[in-house]
Amino acid sequence: MDNKKNSPLLNLICNIVLPIIILTKFSKVAYLGPLYGLIAALSIPLIYGLYELIILKHKNFISLIGFIGVLLSGVIGLLKFPPQWIAVKDAAIPLSIGIIILISTNTSWQLLRKFLYNPEMLDIDQIESRLNTPDSKDKLNTLLKRANIFLSISFFFSAALNFILARIIVHSMPGTTQFNEEIGRMTMLSFPVIALPSVGIMLLVFWYILSSLKKMTQLSSNEIFSEKLRDKK
Repeated sequence: MDNKKNSPLLNLICNIVLPIIILTKFSKVAYLGPLYGLIAALSIPLIYGLYELIILKHKNFISLIGFIGVLLSGVIGLLKFPPQWIAVKDAAIPLSIGIIILISTNTSWQLLRKFLYNPEMLDIDQIESRLNTPDSKDKLNTLLKRANIFLSISFFFSAALNFILARIIVHSMPGTTQFNEEIGRMTMLSFPVIALPSVGIMLLVFWYILSSLKKMTQLSSNEIFSEKLRDKK
């Protein structure tokens, strides 16, 4: 049995807290300086991402996107691209995810099934055993298509907020202490300004799926959840 578990606290510290502290407090010339400050701040989430991938063997979609985002930030900062590229990068990642989710709506690899409608969260076997007639299967497919579109909207919303936040905060050229401090400030604000609203929309999508499935299957909330989640309730 694999006892290697990902710690949410360690994830938060490595991906947000330590990079913010380094960028805002230790990127001055008296400490690490702007170049080594940026390298140190980006190295921590990169090393943690490799640790998750190689040691913990956590190959999840969100971690991969975060890993790519850190790499792109490093390229922009180290190659001294104009600061507006940070806004483009921050918007491009969720925008791309949203487009991929939208494209997947009418396919067999519908990404909603990776995010929300999956055996980790719901008792798929029991749900689909109740929806085994052609009519009920059509209703289930319609529900998942709508929810998939709503999920893509949450990423489009995140892309817009990412772009606006980056354009408001990041103005200095890469290679300067001011640039590092602005990146740190943007990272600090991204959680309350971007992550919370995006997670809120995702929770609404999940609530829509759950409430619709309860009506369609006549199962209780507890019966719809996976056994793993039932044990935690």
